[in-house]
Amino acid sequence: MTILIAPDSFKGSLSARDVARAIREGIARVLPDASCIEQPLSDGGEGLVDVLNEAMGGSLRSTEVSGPLPDQRVRAVWSISESPRQAVIEMAQAAGLHLVPRGERNPGLTTTYGVGELIRAALDERVEGILIGVGGSATNDGGAGMAEALGARFLDERGFRLPRGGRALANLASIDVKQLDGRLHGVNVRVACDVQNPLLGPQGATSTYAPQKGARWSDLPYLEKGLQTFAERVLADLRVDVRRYPGAGAAGGLGAGLAAFLGARLEAGIELVLEAVNFDAALARSDLVITGEGKLDAQTAQGKVLSGVLRHARRLRKPVLAVVGSCEGPPASFTGPEKFEDVEQLVDASTSVEHATAEASALIRSRTATLLRRSVVPG
Repeated sequence: MTILIAPDSFKGSLSARDVARAIREGIARVLPDASCIEQPLSDGGEGLVDVLNEAMGGSLRSTEVSGPLPDQRVRAVWSISESPRQAVIEMAQAAGLHLVPRGERNPGLTTTYGVGELIRAALDERVEGILIGVGGSATNDGGAGMAEALGARFLDERGFRLPRGGRALANLASIDVKQLDGRLHGVNVRVACDVQNPLLGPQGATSTYAPQKGARWSDLPYLEKGLQTFAERVLADLRVDVRRYPGAGAAGGLGAGLAAFLGARLEAGIELVLEAVNFDAALARSDLVITGEGKLDAQTAQGKVLSGVLRHARRLRKPVLAVVGSCEGPPASFTGPEKFEDVEQLVDASTSVEHATAEASALIRSRTATLLRRSVVPG
């Protein structure tokens, strides 16, 4: 039997590569003669650089850039490959939620400026293309910080520069792009979006994700107004209407900013990654797929790794098992026709979130073995 192991990371616990290793060790307990193909995945968030650097034969770079907080400096890792000469960037390396201590999280103040600095570093390397993953952000600034780092100016009604962060955008009166980095012309920019949310509205960046980034409920109307004003000015000054782009709301509106200022193409991140790693070829050689992710919930179907793996596996009629950190609802609700054959979660009545996080590798091994004994091994 050949088993394709294709998980995402378990955020805050294990990388996708570590999850794949734990699944393989769980398989060995039950099916020691099985042949395993390990293919760690990402939907555009955490782990994208690691996954694509290997798939594309790239080399890693490390650049010090601005972090999401004022006066914060962080070291961001990105990748560059040849033929074509292409950079892979994770926005979370420069503006990720994990970079902000829980008590300091405030999407009204955090900025994507460091993402623009990473893009600038890639331009210094004379790349032909840039692939940017936009999951896991701490921001809600529409990508204004990113664009500012590349030469754009965001001005209030008196002609003064706005402070960075999503809260200031409500006072945006004009956008000046005369000094935008000219090296962007001719560079193909693709954006791996982990969600397909629009920029504005009840499914938009602010309503859906700002509370997870530290916004209080009283902050939401002001943050939404900021992105609305930003979209209006982008339309008036750049002649780009980002309000209805699927994925424009990704990373606090960074998707919109990348489309508006860099002419980027917004794509479903998991599909982009599956294409880059030639996933379907590995799938065709496999008898069974085991995938995994930190949480299985209503957002899973909106472009997450598990949904992409399941969709491709169904096309080739390959069975899929899933090991997840937790389920939103009973695991059985995610099994059946056009769903997973079986699901195991780390968190249950006897396993707390804290214990599951601390002992994720051991639990993934045991849950994988349980899945196989229940679903694959006769008797």
